[in-house]
Amino acid sequence: MRLGVNIDHVATLRNARGTDYPDLLKAANIVLRAGADGITVHLREDRRHIKDKDLKILLQNISRPINLEIAPTNEMISTAIKHKPYACCLVPEKRRELTTEGGLDLLKLESRLCPKIKKLQDAGIKVSLFINPDFSQIEAASRIGSSAVELHTGSYSDCNNSKRKKEYKRILDAAKFSILNCFENLAASRSLLYSFFLLLLLQSL
Repeated sequence: MRLGVNIDHVATLRNARGTDYPDLLKAANIVLRAGADGITVHLREDRRHIKDKDLKILLQNISRPINLEIAPTNEMISTAIKHKPYACCLVPEKRRELTTEGGLDLLKLESRLCPKIKKLQDAGIKVSLFINPDFSQIEAASRIGSSAVELHTGSYSDCNNSKRKKEYKRILDAAKFSILNCFENLAASRSLLYSFFLLLLLQSL
């Protein structure tokens, strides 16, 4: 198991203050010294979190893998190819959301995403797709040539305690299906809680 840490909201705080601190590169180095295996940043179309300059600085100074989250638009695909991060995760975006609220609907976007995925892969960038923990979405990701999937775990984080066991099982079943049938690599994210990792640890004992 590897841990990638999203440092977007360090940039959000900096932007809100209108200063050049807290420093994103310092934050990334603190995270890596603490044991993270990589860094994730979301370059949104409205640049509300990190800016293009931030991405450039991180790529120039961080030796560990950087996973760049972007919307699957022509502009963002071109930006990713220009900067060439280790990996790109394609995610849906809504301008008014505070954080990504759900996964891509690959059953609707399949034909549109195929050429975009190929462009990124041709540039040497690994591609994952941010999807809900659903078997049909995982199968669609495999059909269109994604390198991996990232399962949206918000349903677990947002539900009350009485429903968490059911949501955990749904996510775990989707993860097992993905590994056994489609992908060697799998990620999970979105407000992951300590209790999620504790259940995962107990499951492996």
